[in-house]
Amino acid sequence: MSEGHQHDGRESVPGRQRSRFPGISSRAYEHPADRSALVALRKLSGFDTVFKALSGLLPERSLRLLFLSDSVRVSDRQFAHLNDMLRDACYILDLEKVPPMYVNQDPVPNAMCIGLDEPIIVVTTGLVELLDEEEMRAVVGHEVGHALSGHAVYRTILLFLTSLAVRVAWIPLGNFAIMAIVTALREWFRKSELSADRAGLLVGQDLRASMRGLMKIAGGNHLHEMNVDAFLEQAEEYEAGGDLRDSVLKILNVLPRSHPFTTVRAAELKKWAESRDHQRIMDGHYPRRDEDKDASVRDSWRESATAYAGEVKSSKDPLMKLVSDIAGGAGDLGGRVRRGFGGFTSPGPKSPGAGPREPGAPDAGDDAPPRDGA
Repeated sequence: MSEGHQHDGRESVPGRQRSRFPGISSRAYEHPADRSALVALRKLSGFDTVFKALSGLLPERSLRLLFLSDSVRVSDRQFAHLNDMLRDACYILDLEKVPPMYVNQDPVPNAMCIGLDEPIIVVTTGLVELLDEEEMRAVVGHEVGHALSGHAVYRTILLFLTSLAVRVAWIPLGNFAIMAIVTALREWFRKSELSADRAGLLVGQDLRASMRGLMKIAGGNHLHEMNVDAFLEQAEEYEAGGDLRDSVLKILNVLPRSHPFTTVRAAELKKWAESRDHQRIMDGHYPRRDEDKDASVRDSWRESATAYAGEVKSSKDPLMKLVSDIAGGAGDLGGRVRRGFGGFTSPGPKSPGAGPREPGAPDAGDDAPPRDGA
């Protein structure tokens, strides 16, 4: 492993030995909703053949030529420290073919894994300049996780199919159907980002570095002004705060996004890092790639449904609590809905002297949703 480097005041740590996961299947780290979709797609007979047939309709060759001609390809002679990280990430996750990686001049911190035939990884100069070595290692692992899962393949083709469907939106009720497809795809995209965050943690094996990277994506290179615990408290406040109106605004804010909000990503990653599933992987107990063909679609969908049900049941969000109560057969739901839109944060009775929200007071979420990050 390479030694850490000190530059631009960024944190540097000595190289250290990391656990490796020979033959690991991406199912080991995928979010249940992401995993169920991928298992089902992999089971479709001839799906890969369709991908190849459609590849000529996608601008993949153009993208490859664009990055080759107007970006810097990572190698042992260019951005050698990134090349070491990339090879290390592929070694840890046992990805035999190392994807090409490019650094693109763009001040906006971002990274992506794209391509249909063979995935390529692109990181922007804004991201390279923002993150220290251990934070960047987690990002590279995140993108390698996308490659191992096949997200680049499925994302590219499904985005293409969605674009194609938009052209026939003149069909009666076509817009409603298209919006349903787009909404479902974006929900999967967001869950696939949580999967890739987990892959990044398996590669970096440093939760604090993963947290720092997410904080920097949210707040810039001001670590001395930020605190991991306080950042995670924001996620807690975001989930539990407000009333039913805020719950609706949260849904509207997240619908157009391909990435979950950064604080939510941090909280989800911390929760997974402390889970039994993560510990079992670190102990060497995980599904193998050669077992993927035997994965059950029914079991995967059941795990996905259970995960969503668990999220609703444990959520502190007012709307999710209401949904959970409806499922549990709670009484006086009409009254609770009325109180919910009046500003309640708990199912108890209204406290004496409490009045309605002052006219003109701002609602949480009135600001425009932030732009998606890396």
